[in-house]
Amino acid sequence: ISVLFLTLLFLFIALFPGAFNCCMKISDEIPKGILRRVERFEIQKAHGLCHLEAVILHMKGKKFCVNPWNRKIKKLMKKMKHKIHRSKSHVKKQRRTRITK
Repeated sequence: ISVLFLTLLFLFIALFPGAFNCCMKISDEIPKGILRRVERFEIQKAHGLCHLEAVILHMKGKKFCVNPWNRKIKKLMKKMKHKIHRSKSHVKKQRRTRITK
């Protein structure tokens, strides 16, 4: 029976790898120290294998699940999107010069 259980477990992990990456609970309170260390964020929708809406804050080797309706989180997400957008818009295009004889 234990071999069958392990086989089914490995099959489930192979078919649904995201099932173990879902936030199972979220925090309404976010310490300032965490907000300062956020490198990126990810939005978890409440469908499929994940049954809870959340924002996943990624820090060095850690993740923190928070309420997506929190004002601080909305502000952080807007700021981070703006930063990413600005950095892309400052890339200068190289001009082609035409050499005539």
